[in-house]
Amino acid sequence: MSLALSSPKTLSPFSFLCSPKPNPQIPKFATLNHNPDPIEHKSEHQTERGLKFDTGDTFFRHESATGRDLGVLAATLYKKSRGKLRVLDALCGCGVRSLRYLVEAEADFVLANDGNVESRDVITANLSQVEEERWKVTLMDANRIMTECYMNRDFYDLIDIDLFGSDSSFLRSAINALRMDGLLYVTSTDGFSSGGRRPQQTLAAYGAYVRPMPYSNELGLRMLIGGVVRVASVMGYRVVPLFSYYSYHGPVFRVMLRAIRGKLPDSRHYGFISYCRDCGNSHEFSWEELGRICCPCSDSKVSMSLVVSGPLWTGPLHDAAYITDMLTLAKEWGWASSDTETDLDKLLNTMVAESDPRLPFGFINLDEVASRAKVNSPALKAVVAALQKKGYAVSRSHIESNALKTNCPMSECIRIAQELQQ
Repeated sequence: MSLALSSPKTLSPFSFLCSPKPNPQIPKFATLNHNPDPIEHKSEHQTERGLKFDTGDTFFRHESATGRDLGVLAATLYKKSRGKLRVLDALCGCGVRSLRYLVEAEADFVLANDGNVESRDVITANLSQVEEERWKVTLMDANRIMTECYMNRDFYDLIDIDLFGSDSSFLRSAINALRMDGLLYVTSTDGFSSGGRRPQQTLAAYGAYVRPMPYSNELGLRMLIGGVVRVASVMGYRVVPLFSYYSYHGPVFRVMLRAIRGKLPDSRHYGFISYCRDCGNSHEFSWEELGRICCPCSDSKVSMSLVVSGPLWTGPLHDAAYITDMLTLAKEWGWASSDTETDLDKLLNTMVAESDPRLPFGFINLDEVASRAKVNSPALKAVVAALQKKGYAVSRSHIESNALKTNCPMSECIRIAQELQQ
């Protein structure tokens, strides 16, 4: 009984792997808090949210700061609700994310890992601004370090995987190393695949056949979430997106998910999405409807104008209550303001609006509406006001500046655009 009480709650269903016999000849980690053989590298000093750090020869983007802001806000909320926070930064680069988790989110411990051994001086120098007992540096393949954490029962509350391309090969080992009800922050930078240009690649990486659609960047987020849902369900878990963020630089798709051990719900928001090139409308189809996919504009007949992608995530991209808490915290820290709206403030408020349960997946680009209506592109604010007046749900899209998320059909959007030109 005492053993059961002392065992950590983890996401691993294989208890026999949680207590491996220790091998005294193999160190637990290739830890490099101290560097006996310094490696020369150039010095590139940067500042982010008041924290100074050195990027050295590592790849670093200032534009990714928003994604780091979101991660820190989510990590802080976790620490406030649970009273503790252990973070695994699986591909830490120069270590700026790890540093921010330590200082801003007040993480109890951060394991900063990177596969590039030449980055060790930069990482350790940046993290040395914090007490050494609160962090550790390893230089390993990300899958290997996460698997070792799992085998050694060294579980983490938040695992951040930020990389180039697809992170689908890291998902299983990341979920294994994640504590029950923990947070998984995943990334994709594969804009070609989300645009439908590499359907075989998306099928291999995420189990989804993605074809070109007008809202391809939202498909990139849904493809990423769907990939995690697929892997997690195989392992007996369900995952819930807390927020989904797209940035054009890269491009970068980032999603924060909470992993929960338990029975999968009947409706998992995991299905197929269609777009009709003729009428411009989109529809969602479940697995049970396969073989009966059609667009209402074709009188229930097979139409060559219908494009179908999936399976992928068709549910909400954000948790409105969670985003609201993040916004409140951002205002407390001065990152967002009620008086002068910052970029982060605008983003979080837009995410809250996008969370309206009446809004379907995808968005409508006003240039497409104008092209179909044969008029000049209408002002976004005017279209929003007209849609709200007619009783439709509508919000801006954080993904594309000239697009709207709405439950209004394309035909009505066309009429509104034509009326606004009169």
